[in-house]
Amino acid sequence: MKTSKKPVALRQKPEATGLDARARLLDRNKRPIVPLRHAFVQRPQGHSPRHGPLKTFVRNGDLRGLRAYLTIVGASGGTRDGAWTTQLDSLVWARLFDAEATATQLAARTAAWRTLDRLEQRGLITKNRTERGARRIEVTLLREDASGEPYTRPDGQDESDRFLRIPTAFWKNDLDAKITLPGLAMLLVVAKEKPWSAYPPDRMEEWYGWSADTTQRGLKALLDHDLVERRETYTPAPLSPTGSTLMYQYRLVKWMRPPAGSRPEGNTK
Repeated sequence: MKTSKKPVALRQKPEATGLDARARLLDRNKRPIVPLRHAFVQRPQGHSPRHGPLKTFVRNGDLRGLRAYLTIVGASGGTRDGAWTTQLDSLVWARLFDAEATATQLAARTAAWRTLDRLEQRGLITKNRTERGARRIEVTLLREDASGEPYTRPDGQDESDRFLRIPTAFWKNDLDAKITLPGLAMLLVVAKEKPWSAYPPDRMEEWYGWSADTTQRGLKALLDHDLVERRETYTPAPLSPTGSTLMYQYRLVKWMRPPAGSRPEGNTK
């Protein structure tokens, strides 16, 4: 007598994405916001030039590097032996940087290492393999001003320690993967400055280190993604035909403006 075999359901192997990895890291640290010192965007008054390390990413067209750096800042939620360190397999780093999606594993691992290498050369992190030939990479944050000094949790007590806040929902909504480099740079600028600030195109090179065109494209990207609000304002111009000049002021939308009391710290590892 023939017996029929019960069909076995085939289970598809799940594929982890960069979005999945970034969300898991942020959840692990249990933090509602990610702090970033103002000095990364613009150095405190009295410095010349005022440009912060952000300028290098914009000038070099390094969107992957900037996204990677912000991800590392978000991932580093606690201390290990007095340093802010995250240790992951190189393929996980590649996934976090979206380098795994369109490359072989070997190429993705190489892309992750090269991305981290650029950040190290810019004085923002240090990196090490956990042991010779190992695939796990240990990344330690340095101070955001690229001074090479050890990273400490910002507390905002003086001008050099002031920080902007990025809500973790920015990553969880995958906006970091959708926005352009000019948009991401201007997002950090708007987050740093007071609400309803203006960004005169002819001053942006002096203040932040990039062109008027980059500024305009960045602000447009923020408007397109509903990340900022814009309002009109007028300045007196007695010698112009209209007697005034129209300017636009910007601020982050409400959900992108965490309360001033939001705690920057995360879990202690």
